[in-house]
Amino acid sequence: MLGYLTIASEAEAEIEVSRSRFRCLIVRVEDEMSARGVVEAARREHWNARHHCSAFVLGPTGAVERSSDDGEPPGTGGAPMLEVLRGRELFDVVAVVTRWFGGTLLGTGGLSRAYADAVRAALEGAELIERVEQELVDVTVDLAAAGRLEHELRSRGTNVLRIDYTDVATLQLAVPMVAVPIAEEIVAELTEGAAELVHRGRRWVDAPVTP
Repeated sequence: MLGYLTIASEAEAEIEVSRSRFRCLIVRVEDEMSARGVVEAARREHWNARHHCSAFVLGPTGAVERSSDDGEPPGTGGAPMLEVLRGRELFDVVAVVTRWFGGTLLGTGGLSRAYADAVRAALEGAELIERVEQELVDVTVDLAAAGRLEHELRSRGTNVLRIDYTDVATLQLAVPMVAVPIAEEIVAELTEGAAELVHRGRRWVDAPVTP
């Protein structure tokens, strides 16, 4: 797993279907507790609405998925909302659609379309970002090699977090997972095999979406 899509910040939109109002709020979250907190906050804010259907997908691979129809006929609220999130391949997001009943019954098909369309409308105004996994590594080299090594690594997309100088130079790096073999080759070439990457862990960071 090298990366996944999520939203940069919350987005909101409202549509009207046969005088029923459907307001969708989509928020980026990190865990299930936070996702449920967003749903409850919407319920408190819009206390006069009849339904607050929700869906969320969590984790880099979407390992956690939940949906709720909140009193609507089974499968007409949360399920179609979840399908939209899946279709857009978005993760670490929760969508809440609050409905104010307009007096006209929409039927199961109409409800499903309305809830899905509300999520689509909110996503139209959402900025997407990519979450990229990086390998955190250290490499220690002679002082004379540090400058050239830093330049070569940066030019290949490696983030040089810090350089500590003593009688040697230790570079702390964050390397995109796909670029780890390249970084290893650069270090081996510039130090004639005298230095190698020391792996310290991994992290996820935000990056612009590649067109």
